[in-house]
Amino acid sequence: MNGNFVLRFRSPDRPGILAEVAPLLAAQGCDIRSAEVYGDDETNRFFCRMELTSPIGSDALAQVIEPAASVLKLDWQLEDLGRKQRVLIAVSKFGHCLVDLVHKQEIGQLPIEIVGVVSNHETMREFTEWHGLAYHHLPMIEGKQAQEARFLSVIEDTRAELMVLARYMQILSDSFSEALAGRCINIHHSFLPSFKGAKPYHQAHARGVKLIGATAHFVTPDLDEGPIIEQDVRRVSHATSPDEMVAIGREIEASVLSRAVRWHAEHRIFLNGSRSVVL
Repeated sequence: MNGNFVLRFRSPDRPGILAEVAPLLAAQGCDIRSAEVYGDDETNRFFCRMELTSPIGSDALAQVIEPAASVLKLDWQLEDLGRKQRVLIAVSKFGHCLVDLVHKQEIGQLPIEIVGVVSNHETMREFTEWHGLAYHHLPMIEGKQAQEARFLSVIEDTRAELMVLARYMQILSDSFSEALAGRCINIHHSFLPSFKGAKPYHQAHARGVKLIGATAHFVTPDLDEGPIIEQDVRRVSHATSPDEMVAIGREIEASVLSRAVRWHAEHRIFLNGSRSVVL
């Protein structure tokens, strides 16, 4: 029985990369079902994501790919599409993004396995446990360093592959951010850094903005400046109240975050310096 895999790689750009990789796969009876590529002239990097079926297992297929990958200097991964990515979600008091992720996992719209929820508050415990998920309450009473040490223990114990900050309203330390480099996604309203602090939608209303939105990005030690994965906006007017902006903003935040999580789980996102490539 054929397995379904994603072969993804990035490499120095040069002619003939696919011409060398594709025949290796074909010789093993693999069928490339889709392929997306991008060559970045600024960084001279080449990016590729292939979905394929294979009559041989991942270990055997990897042995076929490795010699060519070494010659071509490919930074590559072979992922099994039948395996769901293990995701740990962090939340504070606002539950709209968490609710959306849990719902989309349950209906099969997200190829993820939610392995638990971390929070510095008790607000979302009832919802989380009702859905059969472990709730890890990590209050800040012992200080940031101790709390983040416990947080990292939860990540290790659950074997989480992706950390999702679903409106987790705590600034992460540099060391914590670095430990999760490339596998932690945050969501925030696109007003940052223009409208910092409390009640950004009220600040935006006071300034008469006409577009509101949200941004999903990778977490880095530079606050809210990590590589952007996805963004979206909605048009508003002078007649839109602050409370209406909050409601619209929550819808945008939830949808933008779920798309970013799905793309990560489908192995579509590549880091390209301070930017991301989504294939």
